[in-house]
Amino acid sequence: QVQLVESGGGLVQAGGSLRLSCEASGSTLTINVMGWYRQAPGKQRELVATTPRSGSTNYADSAKGRFTISRDNAKNTVYLQMNSLKPEDTAVYYCNARNWNRADYWGKGTLVTVSS
Repeated sequence: QVQLVESGGGLVQAGGSLRLSCEASGSTLTINVMGWYRQAPGKQRELVATTPRSGSTNYADSAKGRFTISRDNAKNTVYLQMNSLKPEDTAVYYCNARNWNRADYWGKGTLVTVSS
């Protein structure tokens, strides 16, 4: 019912910045929370940041002060601005959407590689 497409990943050097985008389509009016998760090589998927329609934000400790999540409900898009990137930020970043019934939808992911 909801499709998510991420973009904006790539290769950057430590200290650089990237801006990820995720556009939702389908039953977008059913979406409440949107967010970003990541999975590094050999590690489990972890939360990066989330934001519901109310506008509040939630960040992992590793992202606080460096990453900013935002969304444009009119465009059905959520963004993740990533600054001061570190090699440990290297991961596949997945967009997530959760509807009012708490069903989850996932994008295919976009790879972020940070070189030292």
